[in-house]
Amino acid sequence: MLEQHYKLGGLATWFLRPGGHVFDVSLHGFPHGMIKSCRRYWSRDIADRIVQLKNIRFDNPQFSLTTTFNREDFTRLLTSDFGIEPATVNEFFDTARGMNFYDDQATTTRQLFDRFFPGRDDVVRLLMEPITYANGSTLEDPAITYGIVFSNFMNKGVFIYEGGTDDLVSRMKKELLANGVDIRINCGVDRIHVQDGKVAAVETHGRRIGCRAVVSNANLRTTVLKMIGPEKLDRDYVDQTEAVRLNNSSTQVYMALKPGEEIDESSGDLFFTSTANEFRTDLLLSRDITSRTFSFYYPRTRPEKKERFAIVSSTNANWSDWADLNEQDYEASKKDLVETTIDALEKYIPGIRNKIDRAEAATPRTFNHYTQHEMGASFGTKFEGLAVSRALPQQVGGMYHAGSVGIIMSGWLGAINYGVIVSNEVDRQLTSESQHV
Repeated sequence: MLEQHYKLGGLATWFLRPGGHVFDVSLHGFPHGMIKSCRRYWSRDIADRIVQLKNIRFDNPQFSLTTTFNREDFTRLLTSDFGIEPATVNEFFDTARGMNFYDDQATTTRQLFDRFFPGRDDVVRLLMEPITYANGSTLEDPAITYGIVFSNFMNKGVFIYEGGTDDLVSRMKKELLANGVDIRINCGVDRIHVQDGKVAAVETHGRRIGCRAVVSNANLRTTVLKMIGPEKLDRDYVDQTEAVRLNNSSTQVYMALKPGEEIDESSGDLFFTSTANEFRTDLLLSRDITSRTFSFYYPRTRPEKKERFAIVSSTNANWSDWADLNEQDYEASKKDLVETTIDALEKYIPGIRNKIDRAEAATPRTFNHYTQHEMGASFGTKFEGLAVSRALPQQVGGMYHAGSVGIIMSGWLGAINYGVIVSNEVDRQLTSESQHV
């Protein structure tokens, strides 16, 4: 396994700062399906540490509420607080749950909401805003990209790994080594060599490693257009790849509290906040930030570590707002992002500024630098990327892609489930070839 970064994880990572502070980059919640997938494909040891987050909060000009974020509680909210007929709510949930990859892709998420909740922007905000944060989806994307992800969360709520990303990745590494995996860090793939229409080798740091199959977890466009190269592929396939749109990026502000300082757990686990009067995707992405999601990390998040509290603010963002800033303007923008985020948090936790020991920001440029994802695309590609990703083995024998694509295959659960699908295909290929040798 070749990892271009100096530690495993990609976006699923963490970093340390002086004073014993540990920040998680991507541990803000995933569906219940992670438990089953981790138990089956990793270990029971990992699966048993996945716990539910039961205090999900919303606050915006249209409503303020707390939920356990599952179908039962959302049904209660939609019928009692929002006044929607129970039959309509049930039909909506059943429709979303019944969606799959092979459904009609022409219907947009906006059209889905217009069918069930016409004129109810407040309902759309409740149902859509958390999923937009989870995978970057918009109202213009295919409805199935919303329905599948939303239903995954509605199954039993939002979960997190107790112990932090550092503990999770450490256990995954241990499992890999126990299964004989040769792990090499600081080894970015420079070129994938193709011979007679099949994978022949991977090149890293000038070293050629012969192989019969390759699974890339890199960005789809990077994999196809740079690592393999257009000259080795059908022109139609290259055109399809070049037409794939990248998803948006993110900014984050990491805030660690001073030793001895605390946050009351009534602050919630995940807190979706906005000052915008209505739900609009462009506002969620705007550099003039109106919407932030705060993830609160209590000592129970890392029970084996010191009694420390941390808060991470996440905001969807456009690469273009950050890409071309000179260093002076870039640093000033990062500082402004930190300060305005703390100001926004002060509204909900008065005095929090004086409790913070350290605060710093990550931008789309940060994500681009550490993960090599084009334009810092936190959520991979838009939906059309899935078909291109799936068709790669037909272009190059033994070449597979399991990176974040199609919105559905993003995040923790998307990564593990798409990885399972692709690894089964690799296994079938290698087994078949061995039988014919």
